[in-house]
Amino acid sequence: MSAARRVATERATRLAVKSSPYRAAVNPSDAPDILGPSTTRRRIRVKREGVEHDDPEDLANRLPAATIKKRAKATTSVTITETKSRSPKKSKGIAQSLTVPHPAPDRWKEVYDTIKEMRSRIPAPVDTMGCDQAQWKEQDPKNSRFATLISLMLSSQTKDEVTDAAVAKLRTAVGGSLSVDAVIAADEATISEAISKVGFWRRKTQYIKQTAQRLRHDFDSDVPKTVDELCSLPGVGPKNFGIGVDVHVHRITNRLGWHQRPTKNPEETRLNLQSWLPKELHGEINHMLVGFGQVSRLPY
Repeated sequence: MSAARRVATERATRLAVKSSPYRAAVNPSDAPDILGPSTTRRRIRVKREGVEHDDPEDLANRLPAATIKKRAKATTSVTITETKSRSPKKSKGIAQSLTVPHPAPDRWKEVYDTIKEMRSRIPAPVDTMGCDQAQWKEQDPKNSRFATLISLMLSSQTKDEVTDAAVAKLRTAVGGSLSVDAVIAADEATISEAISKVGFWRRKTQYIKQTAQRLRHDFDSDVPKTVDELCSLPGVGPKNFGIGVDVHVHRITNRLGWHQRPTKNPEETRLNLQSWLPKELHGEINHMLVGFGQVSRLPY
């Protein structure tokens, strides 16, 4: 017998010895069991069952329909949010021109020809050790293009003399010829030791290995032809193509006043120059201004 029923029985027994003062015919012992089945016990059992049993079907039978529907909506919303956060980003193409072309500076041709004449009389390191020189040490056309690409990748934040020496040392380290297969076959330690004098050589070692693998898998072991494809390679940026703009070209053209407003970075300089400089001069302006900057004694 439960505790609640025992208490009710004892109370009814005590009351049975006295008659009702209001109506003698009514005896408390004859009253119906007002407690009835133990509702308290039933509620306790429901709570315990909810904790102890994790069967989904049993839980669905005991939960109200509104609660189940609310939980289903919450789960769905979370799933949708996770899916959206993992959506891939679209790659942006490299800008090739300005929407509104930059106007040609006044008397720019006169200044250009003067610098060109000065450069013809004064040799500079770029004349014999520039990035374009790396290709002449290779016989195979693919290797020539690849050697030029490697030289460009190493030239960032590095003087031409150091870049030229690093390319020559790397060529020797991988077997005498700079090819995609030779670089892939070489371990990173060999490449790192060869280019350890250039700036950021650890990072460039990784870029060179990754670029060689990309060229083999995606471009038939050759250098791609479009700017977007070239700039998709690790460690390659837009400054390496079109009009090459390094620190010399960026600073000198700003000092010459060839930009209406001073440009903030080499990429702005490149787009401005390409918008007004005749295309036949695109290939020589970098070489000319880099050499001019290398032999100039005045800070710019």
